[in-house]
Amino acid sequence: MSLISPLSSPSVFDTLVSQFRAAEPFHHVVVDNFLSAEVAEAVASEFPAFDGSVWNEYNNAIEIKKACNHWDRFPRATYQLFRYLNSEEFVGEMSKLAGEQLYADPGLHGGGWHSHATGGKLNMHLDYSIHPKTGLERRLNLIIYMQPGWQLEWGGALGFWKHDEAKNAPGELVTQIPCLFNRAVIFDTSQNSWHGLPDPVACPPNKPRNSLAIYYLCKPRQFAAERGRALFAPSSEQANDPEVLELIKLRSQVQTSGSVYRQEDNHRHKK
Repeated sequence: MSLISPLSSPSVFDTLVSQFRAAEPFHHVVVDNFLSAEVAEAVASEFPAFDGSVWNEYNNAIEIKKACNHWDRFPRATYQLFRYLNSEEFVGEMSKLAGEQLYADPGLHGGGWHSHATGGKLNMHLDYSIHPKTGLERRLNLIIYMQPGWQLEWGGALGFWKHDEAKNAPGELVTQIPCLFNRAVIFDTSQNSWHGLPDPVACPPNKPRNSLAIYYLCKPRQFAAERGRALFAPSSEQANDPEVLELIKLRSQVQTSGSVYRQEDNHRHKK
């Protein structure tokens, strides 16, 4: 059954393919006013308070943020939007950008609500490559920024870096994308796609950097990286810090990542 599209322009993907594939340092595209104004405002109004009880907290030297990917905690408008973004119809549109069949991840592994308050950050990193539960390859990321009235002076722009082959590390910063309300960023996460927001966000306490994130998968390709967790890079100030380097090592392994970087804000939700 076809779902009612929440997009401001349902046919927008037909015009994005060439722009997406021509972008540097890896395939990406930015779409302003991605959702209809009504849907964007409704979803933004449903974001929980930053000090609310629904969040998982990430608070360490390489990432300071909160996230939630539990469907049962999403209010109506947010639930319906994620339902559409996982639909066969929408995944078909995303497949046009990839040039091959993509698949949704209804478990929202790593996705859902994301929020960075004052001081929030996310070191440069490569996302996981192979989904630890489905075995599929992570291919495209879709991020939609959801804080109305975001001001450029608050920072929070998403940075994209070139890949330094010799060091297997981020090289030159190529572009920064401000996180303006109802702006979508779609990028190929399989092209040594170093991204992040390493500079602490400077937003007011009542205006966190809110976003939705959802990821699309493909059948593993022969040259796919084997990462089951994100690989972070230290900031220039952290480059020789043994504790940070050990954190990055543990964070990058499926077996050890959960013990070093995440905690439940609300212990009632622990299993």
